[in-house]
Amino acid sequence: MELKLSDDQRMIRESADSVLADVASSAQTRLAMTAPGAYDAAVWQRLASELGWCAIPIPEKFGGLGLGAIEQVQLFEAMGRHLLCAPYFATVALAVPLLLSLASNAAQQKWLPPIAEGRLRATAPMVADSSDEVSSTSLKLRANRHGNEWRLDGSVARLIDGASAQLLLLPASIGDNITAWFAVETAQSGLRAVEREAWDLTRRFAEIELDQVVAHRIDEPSDKTSASPAIAMARLCLAAEQLGGAQACLDMSVAYTATRKQFGRSIAGFQAIKHRCAQMMVEVEALRSTVYGTAALFSNSQTEQDCPTEAALTLALAKETYFQCAQEAIQLHGGVGFTWEYDPQLHLKRAQAGSHWMGTASVLRARLADELMV
Repeated sequence: MELKLSDDQRMIRESADSVLADVASSAQTRLAMTAPGAYDAAVWQRLASELGWCAIPIPEKFGGLGLGAIEQVQLFEAMGRHLLCAPYFATVALAVPLLLSLASNAAQQKWLPPIAEGRLRATAPMVADSSDEVSSTSLKLRANRHGNEWRLDGSVARLIDGASAQLLLLPASIGDNITAWFAVETAQSGLRAVEREAWDLTRRFAEIELDQVVAHRIDEPSDKTSASPAIAMARLCLAAEQLGGAQACLDMSVAYTATRKQFGRSIAGFQAIKHRCAQMMVEVEALRSTVYGTAALFSNSQTEQDCPTEAALTLALAKETYFQCAQEAIQLHGGVGFTWEYDPQLHLKRAQAGSHWMGTASVLRARLADELMV
């Protein structure tokens, strides 16, 4: 498999690092964490509208750039490295793949262009385990028809960026064990979003309550489409983000140990420190090969059937690697690693919170075992 980046892909990578170093520094991340919705509106405007990052995975016929998974993971890797606080993951990794996989052409024409232009923030629920479908039963949502329109009742316990999103993509039961997908505009009566502060302050979740809220059905009633491709892409994007976080932990550790002195010399010269940093590098590079190898599968129509399983296993590796590197960064920074002024504690919190998203590593690996035993 050829994993060498093209000139255009390298340019995207370099541009993303340059931009995020400017708008997502450590100080700016801390400011964004305390802002409404945990993001800076001006930064979001620059990334989503001016730079067109939301347009990357959207086909050209809907106003997007029509780029592939490799270009996407490069952005998410950079965002994870810089701990970007923005509704980008919710919009591009969760909502856009669902619209591309499940929505009718009319729904795509309605919602994808404003997302590509950076005018619409969207979100969707994440699966809670290793499955490839989002259950309407677990979300406690039900849709009923009122004349020519649908209305939703129920609640969603945890929806990422749910309080700041302008569009929610939700599955709801329509009777007889049938689940349909709906788009819900948040600026209407009957919808209540309560923001919940989480362990990871760089992310915001909200509890959503719906009472006879008008919704637009986005899937075709006669079409037996699946959310599996969308969930696989979301898992890959999360794995890429965690790869970036793991790389940041390694970079911070190397930089700190080079300047920290003990017994009259830099601690980076001690063999035990060298071994720990070297082990982190091995784990990060192994994860990078896995993430980009899986992204290459998404770009090949002949290997699409392997993407859900490969994405699940890639995410399992990413969760363990990120958490391990964050723990090592804390240890290598000594006592200051836990303090607010230093970034390792931010990565540890994000790694720990993300370890439960879309299935834990053990649950995701159990999925492979089940498939092999069939």
